[in-house]
Amino acid sequence: MSQHVLSLLVEDKPGILTRVAALFARRGFNIESLAVGTTEVDGVSRITAVVTLDGQPLEQVTKQLNKLVNVLKIVELEPDASVARDHMLVKVKTDAATRSQVLEAVTLFRARVVDVVSDAVVIEVTGDSAKCQAFIKVLEPFGIKELVQSGAIAISRGSKSMSEKILK
Repeated sequence: MSQHVLSLLVEDKPGILTRVAALFARRGFNIESLAVGTTEVDGVSRITAVVTLDGQPLEQVTKQLNKLVNVLKIVELEPDASVARDHMLVKVKTDAATRSQVLEAVTLFRARVVDVVSDAVVIEVTGDSAKCQAFIKVLEPFGIKELVQSGAIAISRGSKSMSEKILK
Protein backbone atom coordinates (compact mmCIF):
# COMPACT_ATOMS: atom_id res chain seq x y z
CA MET A 1 0.00 0.00 0.00
CA SER A 2 1.19 3.47 -0.77
CA GLN A 3 0.26 6.73 0.91
CA HIS A 4 -0.27 9.96 -1.06
CA VAL A 5 -0.86 13.54 0.05
CA LEU A 6 -3.20 15.53 -2.18
CA SER A 7 -3.69 19.27 -1.89
CA LEU A 8 -6.90 20.56 -3.46
CA LEU A 9 -7.91 24.16 -3.94
CA VAL A 10 -11.69 24.38 -3.98
CA GLU A 11 -14.33 27.06 -4.06
CA ASP A 12 -15.54 27.74 -0.53
CA LYS A 13 -19.08 26.47 -1.15
CA PRO A 14 -21.40 24.34 1.01
CA GLY A 15 -21.20 20.62 0.23
CA ILE A 16 -17.82 20.51 -1.54
CA LEU A 17 -16.15 18.52 1.23
CA THR A 18 -18.98 15.98 1.13
CA ARG A 19 -18.63 15.59 -2.65
CA VAL A 20 -14.84 15.14 -2.42
CA ALA A 21 -15.10 12.58 0.39
CA ALA A 22 -17.88 10.71 -1.42
CA LEU A 23 -15.76 10.48 -4.55
CA PHE A 24 -12.93 8.87 -2.60
CA ALA A 25 -15.39 6.44 -1.01
CA ARG A 26 -16.99 5.47 -4.33
CA ARG A 27 -13.57 4.67 -5.78
CA GLY A 28 -12.61 2.54 -2.76
CA PHE A 29 -9.84 4.83 -1.53
CA ASN A 30 -9.17 4.91 2.19
CA ILE A 31 -8.82 8.46 3.53
CA GLU A 32 -6.20 8.43 6.28
CA SER A 33 -6.75 12.09 7.13
CA LEU A 34 -8.67 15.05 5.80
CA ALA A 35 -8.08 18.68 6.76
CA VAL A 36 -9.84 21.74 5.39
CA GLY A 37 -9.22 25.43 5.90
CA THR A 38 -9.28 28.84 4.30
CA THR A 39 -6.45 30.09 2.12
CA GLU A 40 -4.86 33.42 1.28
CA VAL A 41 -7.48 33.83 -1.46
CA ASP A 42 -11.01 34.91 -0.46
CA GLY A 43 -13.59 32.30 -1.36
CA VAL A 44 -11.01 29.51 -1.80
CA SER A 45 -10.34 26.69 0.66
CA ARG A 46 -7.59 24.08 0.73
CA ILE A 47 -8.34 20.42 1.37
CA THR A 48 -5.37 18.28 2.37
CA ALA A 49 -6.23 14.61 1.92
CA VAL A 50 -3.92 11.75 2.82
CA VAL A 51 -5.06 8.62 0.99
CA THR A 52 -3.83 5.05 1.03
CA LEU A 53 -3.91 3.17 -2.24
CA ASP A 54 -3.91 -0.58 -2.57
CA GLY A 55 -2.63 -1.07 -6.11
CA GLN A 56 -5.06 1.45 -7.60
CA PRO A 57 -3.73 4.29 -9.71
CA LEU A 58 -3.99 7.75 -8.17
CA GLU A 59 -4.60 9.18 -11.63
CA GLN A 60 -8.11 7.67 -11.62
CA VAL A 61 -9.25 9.66 -8.58
CA THR A 62 -7.54 12.91 -9.61
CA LYS A 63 -9.33 12.85 -12.96
CA GLN A 64 -12.64 12.35 -11.16
CA LEU A 65 -11.85 15.16 -8.70
CA ASN A 66 -11.04 17.52 -11.58
CA LYS A 67 -14.53 16.90 -12.95
CA LEU A 68 -16.13 18.34 -9.81
CA VAL A 69 -17.28 21.87 -10.59
CA ASN A 70 -15.96 23.50 -7.40
CA VAL A 71 -12.47 21.94 -7.56
CA LEU A 72 -10.02 24.54 -8.87
CA LYS A 73 -6.69 22.72 -8.68
CA ILE A 74 -5.19 19.43 -7.45
CA VAL A 75 -1.55 18.75 -6.65
CA GLU A 76 0.06 15.62 -5.25
CA LEU A 77 2.63 16.73 -2.69
CA GLU A 78 5.74 14.57 -2.81
CA PRO A 79 7.36 14.04 0.62
CA ASP A 80 10.74 15.51 -0.38
CA ALA A 81 9.16 18.57 -2.03
CA SER A 82 6.68 19.49 0.69
CA VAL A 83 6.26 20.14 4.40
CA ALA A 84 3.56 18.19 6.25
CA ARG A 85 2.53 18.50 9.90
CA ASP A 86 -0.02 16.96 12.25
CA HIS A 87 -1.38 18.73 15.31
CA MET A 88 -2.34 16.80 18.42
CA LEU A 89 -3.69 17.43 21.91
CA VAL A 90 -3.08 14.70 24.49
CA LYS A 91 -4.49 14.55 28.01
CA VAL A 92 -2.17 12.45 30.19
CA LYS A 93 -2.81 11.15 33.67
CA THR A 94 -0.21 12.50 36.13
CA ASP A 95 0.47 12.64 39.84
CA ALA A 96 3.25 14.10 41.94
CA ALA A 97 5.53 11.14 41.11
CA THR A 98 5.02 11.11 37.32
CA ARG A 99 4.52 14.78 36.43
CA SER A 100 8.26 15.49 36.08
CA GLN A 101 8.71 12.49 33.73
CA VAL A 102 5.82 13.66 31.56
CA LEU A 103 7.24 17.18 31.46
CA GLU A 104 10.62 15.74 30.45
CA ALA A 105 8.94 13.99 27.49
CA VAL A 106 7.26 17.30 26.59
CA THR A 107 10.67 18.97 26.46
CA LEU A 108 12.26 16.14 24.46
CA PHE A 109 9.55 16.31 21.79
CA ARG A 110 9.44 20.11 21.77
CA ALA A 111 5.77 19.96 22.68
CA ARG A 112 4.09 22.34 25.09
CA VAL A 113 1.80 22.08 28.07
CA VAL A 114 -1.47 23.93 27.51
CA ASP A 115 -3.38 22.93 30.66
CA VAL A 116 -2.48 21.51 34.06
CA VAL A 117 -4.77 20.17 36.77
CA SER A 118 -3.94 18.10 39.84
CA ASP A 119 -4.30 14.72 38.11
CA ALA A 120 -3.71 15.46 34.40
CA VAL A 121 -1.76 17.52 31.89
CA VAL A 122 -2.93 18.55 28.42
CA ILE A 123 -0.08 18.66 25.93
CA GLU A 124 0.03 20.14 22.43
CA VAL A 125 2.43 18.62 19.92
CA THR A 126 3.00 19.49 16.28
CA GLY A 127 5.16 17.59 13.84
CA ASP A 128 5.22 14.92 11.22
CA SER A 129 3.11 11.83 11.71
CA ALA A 130 6.03 9.73 12.94
CA LYS A 131 6.87 12.26 15.66
CA CYS A 132 3.27 12.34 16.88
CA GLN A 133 3.07 8.54 16.98
CA ALA A 134 6.39 8.32 18.85
CA PHE A 135 5.13 10.87 21.38
CA ILE A 136 2.02 8.78 21.99
CA LYS A 137 4.19 5.68 22.59
CA VAL A 138 6.25 7.57 25.19
CA LEU A 139 3.12 8.80 27.00
CA GLU A 140 1.18 5.49 26.97
CA PRO A 141 2.79 4.13 30.17
CA PHE A 142 1.52 7.18 32.09
CA GLY A 143 -2.04 6.67 30.90
CA ILE A 144 -3.55 8.64 28.04
CA LYS A 145 -6.95 9.87 29.18
CA GLU A 146 -7.91 11.57 25.94
CA LEU A 147 -6.38 12.27 22.55
CA VAL A 148 -7.40 14.35 19.54
CA GLN A 149 -5.37 14.66 16.36
CA SER A 150 -5.87 16.77 13.28
CA GLY A 151 -5.38 15.42 9.83
CA ALA A 152 -2.13 16.27 8.14
CA ILE A 153 -1.79 19.70 6.65
CA ALA A 154 0.82 20.13 3.94
CA ILE A 155 2.30 22.74 1.65
CA SER A 156 4.90 22.59 -1.10
CA ARG A 157 8.43 23.79 -0.50
CA GLY A 158 9.82 26.76 -2.39
CA SER A 159 8.41 30.09 -3.50
CA LYS A 160 5.72 28.86 -5.90
CA SER A 161 2.11 28.97 -4.76
CA MET A 162 -0.77 26.74 -5.84
CA SER A 163 -3.07 29.75 -5.97
CA GLU A 164 -0.89 31.94 -8.23
CA LYS A 165 -2.76 30.99 -11.38
CA ILE A 166 -6.14 31.24 -9.67
CA LEU A 167 -5.52 34.88 -8.81
CA LYS A 168 -4.64 35.79 -12.40
